[in-house]
Amino acid sequence: MARAAQEAYALAGELSRRSAMLSSVAPKLRAKKAARVVDLLLADDCVSPARAAKTAGLSDRAAPAAVRSARALGAVRELSGRANFRLYGL
Repeated sequence: MARAAQEAYALAGELSRRSAMLSSVAPKLRAKKAARVVDLLLADDCVSPARAAKTAGLSDRAAPAAVRSARALGAVRELSGRANFRLYGL
């Protein structure tokens, strides 16, 4: 149980660092409603660009661009490992 607690603590620290990085990168994203995409990424485990577009009220092109920009800045990472229908998260 002690090892599991250590791993959980380390994971919580990593998630805290990643969420702080995403929050600091948010002003650099070019889309008008990119803050909504950032909020969605912070709230959920993983997000598809299509869901981000629908939830944030962005176009089908703007949401993936915002997610790609956040990924290029090192704030989010691609979680699915697929070529299509990718999922992104912290």
